[in-house]
Amino acid sequence: MKLPDLSSAISQTHIALQSNAIKAINRNLTLRNWLIGFYIVEFEQKGEDRAQ
Repeated sequence: MKLPDLSSAISQTHIALQSNAIKAINRNLTLRNWLIGFYIVEFEQKGEDRAQ
């Protein structure tokens, strides 16, 4: 393996894994925000199906 090939392999690995990390973070932030909203609704409605 020559230096340009090594550099390219490292760069491609970095880009691919960085993209996967960004997607995982976005999924987790979306889930976090949904759960926080769910908890607030449950608190406000005191466990009832509908708010009064």
